Amino acid sequence: MAKTKKAPPKGNEFLENPQALADQLTKTEEFIEKNQKAVYIFAGIIVLVIAGVFGYRYYIGNQNDLAQNEMFQAVFYFEADSLGQALNGDGLNYGFLDVISEYPGTKAANLAYYYSGAIYMLLGDYESALRNLDNFDGGGHILQAQAFALTGEAYMELKDYEQAAQNFTKAANFKANDEFSPLYLQKAALAYEKSNKLKDALEAYSTIIEKYFESTQFQDARKHKARLEMLMKS
Repeated sequence: MAKTKKAPPKGNEFLENPQALADQLTKTEEFIEKNQKAVYIFAGIIVLVIAGVFGYRYYIGNQNDLAQNEMFQAVFYFEADSLGQALNGDGLNYGFLDVISEYPGTKAANLAYYYSGAIYMLLGDYESALRNLDNFDGGGHILQAQAFALTGEAYMELKDYEQAAQNFTKAANFKANDEFSPLYLQKAALAYEKSNKLKDALEAYSTIIEKYFESTQFQDARKHKARLEMLMKS
């Protein structure tokens, strides 16, 4: 006669059956004894990961304070149009590139990418501008829209009009506002025209007319929309 296997304890059986609980604890103890080294290694890894996360947060916070102090003079040089010193430092004080190199991962280094991108734009080094702006993360701040716009300008200079248009459109749509969005849309429309995407250019002009009719770009948008409509019909 075949033996019938006992079903394992389920639900509250561990509470209702003390022997079942004792058996399970014994099995757990035996597993730990047999695999003691692996268990300790696994536990050690967990502790290291947790400690690493908290340690990294403290380190980054401390590094960011130092980086912000180091970057003060670079910002001063930038505002004074001393672009070389703002970018590379003056021998005594750090420039933005030094902050990026010495304090990676900090908020200050992130902001230094934006400043560096803007400086390279002014110096006419558009490839370097793009590399730095691409590393900048503005999060939810309006500065991100300006970074998109600068990226668009760099692509315009490099004659990559499609990429320029895409970035100007991103700038216009990022926290859209009456002050900057119509300007970015106007730039997007021009870039779309240069890339021969007339429908997209027409859409950009239409958005200015419909949403930003009090802007200084409104009249130009109407004129260029009418011109494009005639061009597309011919």
